[in-house]
Amino acid sequence: MANKTFIISAPGKVILHGEHAVVHGKVALAVSLNLKTYLRIRPCSDQRVQLNLPNIDVHLSWKSAALQFLLTAIDADVLNPKAASQEQMEQLRRFAGIPEGSTDAMSLSILCFLYLYGAISASSRQLPNVDILVWSELPTGAGLGSSAAYCVCLAAALLAASGTIACPAPLEKGITRWNEDDLELINKWAFQGEKLIHGNPSGVDNAVGTWGGVLRYHAGKITPLSRVPTLRILLTNTKVLRSTKVLVARVKDKLNKLPNIIKPVLDSIDAISCECERILAEIASGNAVDEHYTVLEELIDINQQHLNVIGVGHSSLDRLCQATAAYGLHSKLTGAGGGGCGLTLLRPDTSPSVVEASKRALKDFGYDCWETNIGGSGVSLHSPSSLQKDIFQVLCDVRNCQ
Repeated sequence: MANKTFIISAPGKVILHGEHAVVHGKVALAVSLNLKTYLRIRPCSDQRVQLNLPNIDVHLSWKSAALQFLLTAIDADVLNPKAASQEQMEQLRRFAGIPEGSTDAMSLSILCFLYLYGAISASSRQLPNVDILVWSELPTGAGLGSSAAYCVCLAAALLAASGTIACPAPLEKGITRWNEDDLELINKWAFQGEKLIHGNPSGVDNAVGTWGGVLRYHAGKITPLSRVPTLRILLTNTKVLRSTKVLVARVKDKLNKLPNIIKPVLDSIDAISCECERILAEIASGNAVDEHYTVLEELIDINQQHLNVIGVGHSSLDRLCQATAAYGLHSKLTGAGGGGCGLTLLRPDTSPSVVEASKRALKDFGYDCWETNIGGSGVSLHSPSSLQKDIFQVLCDVRNCQ
C-alpha cells in the first residue's frame, strides 16, 4: 500500500445515554456519528514526509533523513503497541520545536503523528516516504471524538503503509473494511495516540472510530452491539465551552452530599441505557414500529431531566430542548454537558419541513447544526468514486496542502 494513494475515514462519536453515570459504574452507550475524519495517504517521490492538517493550519514537511532518529528513539513492537515514554515525548517535542507543556490541538496532533509514525515503522526499520492530508467534518473540542477519529485514521494509514496490515477485500460501493484482527491492531495503536493527547482516556472514542455502530461501555469493558440500526438525528453544537473535569467533579460532589437522592438517579440512567439497548436491538431486527421510536423519545426526555438533576445541564441546552420540542422533537445533551453538544432524534417519517424549521430555530441561537446519522460503520478504506464530491475535492486539491 505504500506505493499507492489511499483514502481512509473514521467516524466521530456521540454518547446516546449514560453520560456521567458511567463514571460511577453504570452502563453507557456510545454510537458512531456520520460526521467523519478523512485521511489521504500517498507516496512521496522526493524522500520527504509531509503532514497537512488544514482544519488546524498544520502544514509540515521533513526530509526523511531528518526523521531517521525515530527508529532508535522509539523502541516499539508493531504488534504490541505501548504508550510513549516521557523521555520519548520530550525528544519529539524538541525535534518539532514544541514548548514543554503545550496542549493545543496543533502541538498534540503533530506529536501524535510523530510517535505513531516512528513506533509503527520501528519494527520494519524503514520509514515510508508519505504525504498525509487529514481533513475533518468534526469540530475540535466539542466532545465528538475528533481526536480519536484522527488517531484511528493515522493508525490505519501507517499500519497499511508499513505493510503490517493488508489492503482489505472490496465491499459494496467502493468502501472496504479491514478484518477483525487488523481492526484490533488499528484500535490498539489509535488508543496509544489518544493517550498521548488526553492522558488517561477510556478507550471508548477510538473503539467507536474503529468499529462504528453502538458500543456498550460498563466498568471498563467495551462491547460492540451485534445488532445496530442507523438512526437519524440533528446534532447541535451550542459552542458553549465547558470543562469535563469540572463537571465530573460536580456530579461526584453531589453524590457525596446527597447519596440517597443522586444514587437512584444514576441507577435510573443505567436503566435507561439498558432499555435503549433493548429497543435498538428490536429496531435492528426489523421490528421497528412507531412504539419503539416513542420509547426512544421518552428515554431521551427522562435522561435529559436526570442530567439536569445531577448538575450538568445548561441554559444553552435548555433552549435547544425547548426549540426542538416546539416542533414535536426530543433532545438531550450528549457528552459532558454544561454546554457543548446535544442530539435530537428524528423518526424515519419526520418531515423535511420540520427538520429545516428546527435547524433554523437552533441557528437563530447562534448554534451550529447538522442533520446526520448515528450507528454507521467504523474505519473504512475508500475509492475516490465512493466519496461525496466536496470531500473528494478537498482531498485532491493540492492548494489545500501547501
